[in-house]
Amino acid sequence: MSPLEVGLWSFPVLLALIFLRVPIGVAMFGVGVLGSVVINGTPLLMLAQLKHMPYGTFSSYSFSIIPLFLLMGQFATVGGLSAALFKAAEAWLGHRPGGVAMAAIGACAGFGAICGSSLATAATMGQVALPELRRFGCSGSLATGALAAGGTLGILIPPSVILVIYAILTEQNIAKLFAAALLPGLLAAAGYILAIYVIARTSGAAGEPTVRVPYLERFALLLRIWPVILIFTAVIGGIYIGVFTPTEAAAVGAAGTGLIALLNGGLTRASFQTCILSTMSSTAMIFMIILGAAVFNTFLATTRLPQELTAFVSGQAFDPWLVLVLVLLLYLVFGCVMDSLSMVLLTVLILFPAMSALDFGLTPEEFALWFGVLVLIVVEVGLITPPVGLNLFVINSMAGDVPIGDTFRGALPFVLTDIVRVALLVCFPALSLALVWTLY
Repeated sequence: MSPLEVGLWSFPVLLALIFLRVPIGVAMFGVGVLGSVVINGTPLLMLAQLKHMPYGTFSSYSFSIIPLFLLMGQFATVGGLSAALFKAAEAWLGHRPGGVAMAAIGACAGFGAICGSSLATAATMGQVALPELRRFGCSGSLATGALAAGGTLGILIPPSVILVIYAILTEQNIAKLFAAALLPGLLAAAGYILAIYVIARTSGAAGEPTVRVPYLERFALLLRIWPVILIFTAVIGGIYIGVFTPTEAAAVGAAGTGLIALLNGGLTRASFQTCILSTMSSTAMIFMIILGAAVFNTFLATTRLPQELTAFVSGQAFDPWLVLVLVLLLYLVFGCVMDSLSMVLLTVLILFPAMSALDFGLTPEEFALWFGVLVLIVVEVGLITPPVGLNLFVINSMAGDVPIGDTFRGALPFVLTDIVRVALLVCFPALSLALVWTLY
C-alpha cells in the first residue's frame, strides 16, 4: 500500500479500537506507531522520534494553563461557590414557570465562568440542584436533561480547556478565542432557559415555581457570589487589559479560588489533597490523549493525508458553506461515540488546513476563531447526545431512580436549541467575532 492508503486505513482501525473500549490516547498512540512502522518498514525512525516527542510536546509553556484551570475548578467545587450560585439564581428566577430548572442553568453558567470542565460543572451543580428540582416536582427527565445540558456551559463560557488546546493546535491567540466564545456561551444559556420556559408552558414537567423572593433578599444573595464575579473579572479582565498572559491568569485564578475556598472553610488538608490528586489524574488523562494525538498526527504527516485533503478540497471548487455543514455534521456523528477532547485532537490538524483553504469572506484569523467556536459548540452537543453523551451518564448516575432513556429524552429539547444556535452562528459569524472586533 502507498503511504496515503495506509493513512486512510488508519481511521477505521482507530475507530474499531475505540469501539472496543481501548482508551483513545492509547489507541491513537498505537495506530500512529504501527502506521509509521508499516510506512518506513522499520521501527527505528519512530523510536528516534519518541525519544524527544514527549518532552517537545509537554515542555510548551502554554500547556501549563490546563492543570491550572482544572485546579481552579476543583477549588471552586470544595469552596461552596456552586451552592451560592444556585441560591442566587433561584431567588431571581425560581418564581417563574420552570424557574427552578432555569436557576440550575443560570448557576451552571456562573460556575462555568470559573471552571473549564463540562463534566465537573455537571457533577458539581447536579449535587446542589437535583434535590431542589425534585423537591419542587420537576420530572426526572427534565431535571437530568437540564443539568446535563447546563454542564456543557463549563466548556462554552471561558475559561475553557478545549479552547486552550484548539488555540495551541492552530496557533491562535487564546485571549481572542475566549472573547469569541463568550457571546455564544451566553446564547447557549439563554437558549436552554427558553427551552425550559416552553416546556413549563406546555406541560407540567417543570414542576412548581418557588415563592417570589423580595428584591432586598435577591440582592443580598447576589452579594454572596462576589467571589465568582471577582475571579472571573480578575482572570478574563486581566487577560484583556494586558495585566496577565492567559497562563498567568490561570495561576492567579487557581490561587484566588483556593484562597476563597480556604476562607469559606471548604479547603482542608484532606480536601486540598483530593483537589491536587483529581487535578493530577485529569491532567495525566488529557496529556496522554495529547501525546497519542501527537504520535498519530506525526504518522499522518508522513502519509501526506492532510496536505492531499487540503489540495483536493481547494481544487474541486466545492461550495465552502456546504463543506462547512458537512464537517459540522461529521462532528455531530463523532460526538455520539467519542469524547470532546479526543475529537478536537484527532480532527483539527486534519480538517483545519483544508477548511482554511476555502473562502468564507473572513481573514485567516477571523476564520480560525469562528471555526474554533463552531467546533467547540458542536463538540459540546456530543456531550448530551446519545448513546455516549458523557454528561447524560454523569447526571443520570447521580439521580439514581431515573431511567437512562428518560434522561436521553429530557436532553432532546436542549439539543434542538444547540442546533438552532449553530445555524445562527454559521449564518452570522459576527455573533462570534463582534466582541473580538470590539476589544482588538
